Amino acid sequence: MKSTFNQTIIELVTGDITEEETDAIVNAANSRLAGGAGVDGAIHRAGGPAIMKECRQIGGCPTGEAVMTTGGNLKARYVIHTVGPIYRGGTQNEARLLSSAYQNSLKLACRKGLQSISFPAISCGVYGYPIHEAAHLALKTCIEFARENTGIQLIRHVLFDQRIYAVFAQEFKKII
Repeated sequence: MKSTFNQTIIELVTGDITEEETDAIVNAANSRLAGGAGVDGAIHRAGGPAIMKECRQIGGCPTGEAVMTTGGNLKARYVIHTVGPIYRGGTQNEARLLSSAYQNSLKLACRKGLQSISFPAISCGVYGYPIHEAAHLALKTCIEFARENTGIQLIRHVLFDQRIYAVFAQEFKKII
């Protein structure tokens, strides 16, 4: 499923983000950039030690912010590491922080002259963000960014399984 906003295609696919060939893939990282489970662990395993070496040099990343490293052995040239919020009932600025994670990843990609980026479902795994809410925020933020900026030609949401894809597709239809 895809739609165009301004000059940017926003697309939903199921798949493995470590196989993406976009200029950058986004890692749902922890604030220490220490590697971990889920998407984070998969990206570090597939990308090799060069990614962790650069993460150690950077040192950390606050929730809602984004930093960039090499893509190492990945098909993508770069990994943008962003830290989504841990969901605590929605009372700890989680929505603002999740939106910022997407927004700051997109801004960083633009500043670096990248034209394509792939996102996972940030904060939807071990961080416990309700998938419907997270999908709505992710898509709304990306659409707003695409309407205001022309640098990125493709924003792809790479969703791990059919269940998560279905939720994103449902929310996408509501917004477009």
